[in-house]
Amino acid sequence: MNPSNSALLTDLYELTMAQAYREQGMEEAAVFEFFVRKLPPHRNFLVAAGLEQVLDFLSGLQVTQEELAWLDRTGLFRSELLRYLETLRFTGDVEAVAEGTVFFPHEPILRVVAPLPMAQLVESRIMNLLNFQTMVASKAVRSVLVAGGKPLIDFGLRRAHGAEAGLLAARASYLAGFSGSATVLAGMAYGIPLYGTMAHSFVQAHKDEVQAFEHFALAQPDNVVLLIDTYETETAAKKVVSLVPLLTAKGIAVKGVRLDSGDLADHARKVRRILDEGGLSHAQILASGNLDEYRIQALIDSRAPIDSFAVGTAMTTSSDAPALDCAYKLQEYAGRPCRKRSEGKATWPGRKQVYRSYADRGGFDYDVLTPLDDRGQGEPLLHPVMKEGRRLAPSPSLTDLRGHMAAQLARIPESLRTIETAPTYEVRISPALQALAKAVDHGL
Repeated sequence: MNPSNSALLTDLYELTMAQAYREQGMEEAAVFEFFVRKLPPHRNFLVAAGLEQVLDFLSGLQVTQEELAWLDRTGLFRSELLRYLETLRFTGDVEAVAEGTVFFPHEPILRVVAPLPMAQLVESRIMNLLNFQTMVASKAVRSVLVAGGKPLIDFGLRRAHGAEAGLLAARASYLAGFSGSATVLAGMAYGIPLYGTMAHSFVQAHKDEVQAFEHFALAQPDNVVLLIDTYETETAAKKVVSLVPLLTAKGIAVKGVRLDSGDLADHARKVRRILDEGGLSHAQILASGNLDEYRIQALIDSRAPIDSFAVGTAMTTSSDAPALDCAYKLQEYAGRPCRKRSEGKATWPGRKQVYRSYADRGGFDYDVLTPLDDRGQGEPLLHPVMKEGRRLAPSPSLTDLRGHMAAQLARIPESLRTIETAPTYEVRISPALQALAKAVDHGL
């Protein structure tokens, strides 16, 4: 059994509610929408990601015989619910924004319309998938914004919160504009370019640092990127230069060196000088070691001669904002608009659309949130992606999604491109939506 594909990867109350719905005959169409209530600190926008995995989950939704037998043994569920689960398949409709789309609080990025028990059962996994990849993509894009076009590489697998998290973080960061990943399975699963060098242990396993460099070059003649800070960084850079005649005789070129500790800007300047004077002006410098968007911006601002950056823990775990205040809320049941009015967690009722208006030069100007049947001006962001449980189009390639993400970044207002807190982007609540909320509040 693959746990990540299991219908039981859910919260208990999804099943207990489904049992109650079934017993009361509450199986009319329910409308749930996924949105984020507020931006995390220092985030000026979010990037939608994870839709592909949601559609995979819904397309394959079923409860296996092994799972049914286990549910029966718990004694928590009646036989009628087990019979329902035995034939469960997702037959609903899904509308969503494209992955890589920039969005803001209260704007739904996914809507599910399905019989109430079914729409409820899929809540936890949908939230799990959209929350994580959106969180990581929204963190990764901040490094993209400050890197100024310099390549960024995902080095985060070893600090990720589990195998699936590491793999999906590689996907989300690549979608956001990273150049590739060190996670090998991400290359196989998603076609993400792979990058890697060597570990300090490789150098330590050799008695001589020069020998370690030579052995690595012989083993990887087309990817000679050498880690030079195991002992003394500048001394190691000189050792790399000393190896050049031997490697050149074997037809091997040094592609670059990696710095992983200390004052990266100072080391980079000294190493760049050593490499240039040693005839390795073509060799690039890759920096790693607890990098995030703030350290990258500082290195860029200092004009450190660093050609690319490897980002790990901070990006993969979104360490400064490790979760989103996201929700998957019932907005309509049996044709009746629904609204949660809890303090600090009130929702806008009904099926909604987001319309994005653009300024004269094509940049984002403002968004409007309005009921689906209130045709607004601007570009509608949510589009049908699944009808009666079937996908409406082939999955877009990750390359295409990266292109969409890049186009989005080109159109966000300059004020939002900073990694510091910016003025809030305007999301207007239409008069029609305000009127609907008032009508729901008054039971009209």
